[in-house]
Amino acid sequence: MPVNKFDVEGEFHALHGRYPLCDRRPVIGITANFADDKATLAQAYYRSVLAAGGVPLLIPPYPEREALMETLSHIDALLLTGGADIDPRYMGEEPDYSLLHSVNPARDEQELLLARLADARCMPILGICRGVQAIATAFGGSVHQDMYAALGAQLLNHDQEPVERGVATHDVVIVPDSQLYRLFGKEHLAVNTFHHQSVNRVPAGFEIVATSPDGVIEGIEAVDGRCILGVQWHPESFIMNGDESMMPLFRWLVDEAALYRRVTELHDRILTIDSHCDTPMLSDTAYRLDKRDDVALVDLHKMAEGLLDATTMVAYIPQGARDDESLKHAAEKADALLGWVAAGVAGNAAHVALCSTHDGLYELKREGKRAIMLGVENGYAIGRDLSAIERLRSKGIVYMTLCHNGDNDICDSARGNAEHGGLSAFGREVVREMNRVGMMVDLSHAAESTFWQVLECSEKPVVCSHSSCRALCDHPRNLTDEQMRALAAKDGVVQVTMYSGFLRKDGEATLNDFLCHLQHAIDIAGIDHVGIGTDFDGDGKVIGCSSASQLRNVTRELLRRGFSAADIEKIWGGNWLRVMRQVQDV
Repeated sequence: MPVNKFDVEGEFHALHGRYPLCDRRPVIGITANFADDKATLAQAYYRSVLAAGGVPLLIPPYPEREALMETLSHIDALLLTGGADIDPRYMGEEPDYSLLHSVNPARDEQELLLARLADARCMPILGICRGVQAIATAFGGSVHQDMYAALGAQLLNHDQEPVERGVATHDVVIVPDSQLYRLFGKEHLAVNTFHHQSVNRVPAGFEIVATSPDGVIEGIEAVDGRCILGVQWHPESFIMNGDESMMPLFRWLVDEAALYRRVTELHDRILTIDSHCDTPMLSDTAYRLDKRDDVALVDLHKMAEGLLDATTMVAYIPQGARDDESLKHAAEKADALLGWVAAGVAGNAAHVALCSTHDGLYELKREGKRAIMLGVENGYAIGRDLSAIERLRSKGIVYMTLCHNGDNDICDSARGNAEHGGLSAFGREVVREMNRVGMMVDLSHAAESTFWQVLECSEKPVVCSHSSCRALCDHPRNLTDEQMRALAAKDGVVQVTMYSGFLRKDGEATLNDFLCHLQHAIDIAGIDHVGIGTDFDGDGKVIGCSSASQLRNVTRELLRRGFSAADIEKIWGGNWLRVMRQVQDV
């Protein structure tokens, strides 16, 4: 159509007629090649994204780190594209320039960092050709500088010449039961090929899912719950010939991006609470609340990445001797741990605050701040001093776990010797005093006898801040179906935990194991009486949710399973907040 015939006004109104304001397609960030001071991108990449229902957004190579972080907040998935060789120095190798065709450190640095930053947010990632090599390099694997020289075998011709780019030249073999297999539904797939580098060592958490007949790695994917997939061929090229055989890859990326966006938008609207983490156990380490590292599973950065608004950090006191000196030491230790948390929060007052009330949590969310609540794990911390309960409540303690692994002066533990036959006489006073001052009674770790007697004694709903289901994992720390029904009948709440040993009897638990316990608790106690208490930094974590940064994966899977936004809001804190408000209404 001639330019002077283009009806701008008509197109303007037509677009607004077809696309209501509420319709939003997921945005796919696409990395660009860089040469001769120009950022370039073959149109096949963005044509494939458009055809799959996404909105392409070009990310040119640039070094500004803050801009990279901001870019990630505006996209829903990352597509790493083909181009120049990966510089071997990023894998700790000396480059052999007789083997390398071209390197571009500026692009390498940006894309390796982008991949890690996107992964920290559980963002879907697809890598194509150089992109799969970038994935391998970014996560600790390696790439052959030149596969022909490295493999020393008769390889296929992987440079596509003289065949057109969008024409298949050889097959790859796909591993059954992989994501790649589920996308294409076949073990043999005809692909194109033009590369001389390839993945050498696959990083931890990834598996090879496709190889060419000559043994070259053609596809890798994350196998630990992350949405990361990389292929060595160029699937985008096929669309330019009207061939949609490779569209399953792009539809997967766009579908995962749409789910990622739904999670983000839902978390914007609801308040998310983790009722139990043991981060104060790291008080003797180099841990800092404002520093992201591998020391802890919970910090401000991981909370932001996982879209977690509030967590309850507990002063955990191991059960010890009960003589006067030991009891005094336990109380001092609890005070020290609570003071350590408070000092860390005070040092980051622009981003986080201590909180102990329903309304305060919502106010902090409106201000864009994270919240830390305080708890005490093991009533051993109060010894035989009933007045300590009011003192702890004045410090903002929202709940106290009556015991831990061992009987104390309050009650019997699930791992104790049935010293009292449940609650002691002192324990009954403790429960009544906790009711009086507005502190939640936590029955995680309690013996069944203690559980039933507390339900009878307490005038307020009680909680289990980090427990799972005995019907699925027969452990004395877990709750029976009968206990969960009784807890719900008293308007309490059970917070399902991610401690692997409470989710399955053998092997490391997965996110699916956790979700099975969550679903069982909902089936038994009802949707109004279930929540999440991870036990992060107290050995709680599962494959697929191994830190606070991956908590959005829980929401993703709940949405995938058909849970409504209203139900997810209850699970993620609504039920816990109801009980907290009821208990605090004194």
